[in-house]
Amino acid sequence: MARKTDDGADKTSAELKALRVQIDKFDLQILDLLNKRSTVAVRIGKVKADQGGEVFSAAREEEVMNNILAANKGPLEEVTLRAVFRELISASRSMQKVQKIAFLGPEYSYSHLAALERFGEAMSFLRTGTISAVFEEVQRKHADFGVVPLENSTDGRITDTLDMFIRMPQVKICAEVRLRVRHHLLANCEQTEIRRVYSKAQALSQCRNWLSKNLPHASLHEVSSTAHAASLVQSEPHVAAVAGRQAAVRYNIRILYNNIEDSPFNETRFAVIGLADSARTGDDKTALMFQTSNSPGALADALTVFKQNKINLTWVESFPYREAKGEYVFFLEMEGHRDDAKVKKALAGLDAVCDEVSPLGSFPAAKAEEE
Repeated sequence: MARKTDDGADKTSAELKALRVQIDKFDLQILDLLNKRSTVAVRIGKVKADQGGEVFSAAREEEVMNNILAANKGPLEEVTLRAVFRELISASRSMQKVQKIAFLGPEYSYSHLAALERFGEAMSFLRTGTISAVFEEVQRKHADFGVVPLENSTDGRITDTLDMFIRMPQVKICAEVRLRVRHHLLANCEQTEIRRVYSKAQALSQCRNWLSKNLPHASLHEVSSTAHAASLVQSEPHVAAVAGRQAAVRYNIRILYNNIEDSPFNETRFAVIGLADSARTGDDKTALMFQTSNSPGALADALTVFKQNKINLTWVESFPYREAKGEYVFFLEMEGHRDDAKVKKALAGLDAVCDEVSPLGSFPAAKAEEE
């Protein structure tokens, strides 16, 4: 009996060894292909530099990712392939130029996570304290791109971002990131000991029902970001933070409760901003802002332009124009790219019925990514 067991163990060991030999062989092949791919990426960078082209191309990167996902036959899942090729593309991009990406910090805030999701780890990240500072860094060319929150599925528009588009209409949207936001309660004390809860205003709002039910005696305090809230847990007693999982890992804080957001579909959409928008991919959106005369039917006339051209609107927001009392700026997104014939026709029609129209850019439509 003992001999049969030994024979079985020897057979299993031999099989494992053979499989590991295959893995080692594949790893060397992958390494060789990665270096060959990187060599071509460097050559592409030189061609772009000679032509004055941009290193980051949201349209091209979307094409690369879609080609990979369409060819995938498993067993690797889409989310895994996206992560692998995001970092591969990031590394290739950095070999052409290490770009600087501005975001609302500190590190491991949701804006930082969105920046990592779009650009990967191989970039140089510039932390700022406000959304307006992100716009300033891009406008002054201190950063190549910026990442700013645009809207949340629970709380709606991000007013600071819309205000900055009005102030700096030359800044364009060149990509978007949709991040499914999972809020967690972080604390190094027990639930009954929590006296204060810190987080960004939007995060507290998105968890308000859970917090009122489970921490009715704790006071809520707004801070600049969820990551900053997590850092306060380390320095103050009897406090908790509403933040993401990465912030808990970064600051070594225990997660008391997972997924405390009131809506299971909680999602924040971020805009990647730069000084130029994106080329056409075939699955795009176009954003703009416009003003109409303060007269009956003026807004209806503007929106009718899109109905007449059979263009679907994906987002419409009204925003007070601070330079004139009682006036509003309207933000709008539509399906299609500015180079599409019917979009061109719609923009011309809109220009004819509005006082002012400011295109904010065309960009590839994004899928939601998990936090």
